Amino acid sequence: MLPLHWFLITPCGLCGAPLSEPRGATPTACPACQESLCLPVAGLVGQDPMPWWGAGHYEGPLRQLLLHLRRHPRPEAVAALGGGIARGLAVATESHERPLLVPIPSWKRQANPLPGLLCRALQRHPQLGRADLLERSRPVLGQHHLGRALRLANQVGAFRCLRPPAAGEAHRRPVLIVDDILTSGATVSSAAKALQQTGWRVRGVVCLARTPWSGAAGGDLRSQSRFGDGPG
Repeated sequence: MLPLHWFLITPCGLCGAPLSEPRGATPTACPACQESLCLPVAGLVGQDPMPWWGAGHYEGPLRQLLLHLRRHPRPEAVAALGGGIARGLAVATESHERPLLVPIPSWKRQANPLPGLLCRALQRHPQLGRADLLERSRPVLGQHHLGRALRLANQVGAFRCLRPPAAGEAHRRPVLIVDDILTSGATVSSAAKALQQTGWRVRGVVCLARTPWSGAAGGDLRSQSRFGDGPG
């Protein structure tokens, strides 16, 4: 028989190990998973190609986990990965703002589930809302084999914004674009342009992982392959 206290605690969203948080708390990652996946407590933060917040680097065990979650989605696992992102966003968000999470849509019939699951996880935090403001205006090529210039060209005009902000909404509710993997920034830059042209204020990007990409400024990124919709 399981001890009573087991039913009163929250398990790690990744491995199921018991945590000290009470049952029903936001799923999080245990110290062992944080260490094995190289997840900083407050996530990763960067500025290229625009301000971004991520859970970790798209390499090693985290890369393998995200590839698996694309095929076999687990909301509690995505929520656990989003814990560090939420802490990083809390530091960067002004008290009067309530940012809108805007997921990158897929043009494939079998849509990538991870941006939507990350939005759902982050919506647990009272300052963050969600708005599905984007749709694909045309299909694009898979991008894992493309260099930065071709990625940028591939994504030109790829998105349409579905509505402009209401009066005062753009000021109170800056947009955070949500994708699973941030690589060259071509996808999110195209999405940001569509939003900005419609009147929205784009604060930055939220992602589960940031890839090293050799074509980026400073050489801090390296292209990594992923299946389905090409990495951005």
